[in-house]
Amino acid sequence: MPDFTYEALARTGSKSTGTIAANTEREAALALDARGLYPLRIGLARTQARGGRSGRVKGRHLATLYSQLADLLHSGVPLLRSLELLERATTNATLQAVLRDVRGKVADGTGLAQAMAAHPRAFNELAVSMVRAGQEGGFLEDVLKRISMFVDHQEDLKAKVIGALAYPVFLAIAGFTVLNVLVIFFIPRFEPVFAKLKEKNELPALTMYLMSFSNFIRSAPGILTVLAICAALVWFVVWTRRGGRVWADRQRIRLPLFGKVFLNLALSRFTRILGTMLHNGIPILRALGIAKDSTGNRVLSAAIEQSAQNVTAGEKLADPLRKSGYFPPDVVEMIAIAEESNSLEKVLVDISDSLEKRTTRQLDLMVKLLEPIMLLVMAAVTLVVVAGLLLPVFKMGSAVGN
Repeated sequence: MPDFTYEALARTGSKSTGTIAANTEREAALALDARGLYPLRIGLARTQARGGRSGRVKGRHLATLYSQLADLLHSGVPLLRSLELLERATTNATLQAVLRDVRGKVADGTGLAQAMAAHPRAFNELAVSMVRAGQEGGFLEDVLKRISMFVDHQEDLKAKVIGALAYPVFLAIAGFTVLNVLVIFFIPRFEPVFAKLKEKNELPALTMYLMSFSNFIRSAPGILTVLAICAALVWFVVWTRRGGRVWADRQRIRLPLFGKVFLNLALSRFTRILGTMLHNGIPILRALGIAKDSTGNRVLSAAIEQSAQNVTAGEKLADPLRKSGYFPPDVVEMIAIAEESNSLEKVLVDISDSLEKRTTRQLDLMVKLLEPIMLLVMAAVTLVVVAGLLLPVFKMGSAVGN
């Protein structure tokens, strides 16, 4: 049972504050009234509100929640009872706190969509809008099932992308670590061995460069340079997430190899969300306003927002999307035909499936090419270091033989 903080007025006219345990705000108000207190303000205790309102919930947990809630409602279990059962069944503390607050608001007469909207970090605008449409249209169970399938699909796609890039990232980290170990710890051990050759100016140029680079990295200026580079990278990352987000998003979709992958992933999310919302009866302008943010790219969101303004003026959706230059011609053509045949919601989901398949193939090909390239780079760097250390040894050996 959650705790509620309250501020109440006693019959004597004095104010009092404190906490009270109750299932809902209404129950808390009734309990205060029984004590002879008139409640002025009642709210969920801060420690519990923090867990529900500001905590994030993983997509897998949300997909299960939507699916189970749909099943319970389809079986005839009342909404309030369904939320109570799900609250008891979940093992995720954050989700449990969210469900407790949602159930309390629903018990007080608030609609489910409005109660969910109070937790934007758990329930995004897409889910809230679809639940609201389902409540108004009387098909809440179907909407919840569709949201569950959508979230599950997005999580599968995210896992697939992360899985494809995991090995190349591991190779990059391993290669960087090996290079640092060689430069910082391995090369300096040979410096006393090559001292005589260095005095005679007979040390190979490659070895000289390696020694100089190792000494620089281990010196104070070298350490300061490395720290400055790291600080610059951190600043760049922070800048791209704030003031430079638009510039970074534009460059991301212009990258030589990965640009198309980022673009297709963003467009597939947009088309799937837009198609899903249109299928559930949400007006196209409202659906565009929500779906544009699902791309995760400010440049694409701005182009879609401009397209929405043109749709308001009476144009077809395909025309402004074509003018933006970010949507592939085949995608725009399919949208144009779908608008003519009045099957836009179905075609948009089909486009999303096609883009995801295309992206998966591109990712597989890029990863297959990236792995041997990175292995070759690592081998080349290691070969340069080994060659730089062995050349003086061969030179010393030949001198001894003579």
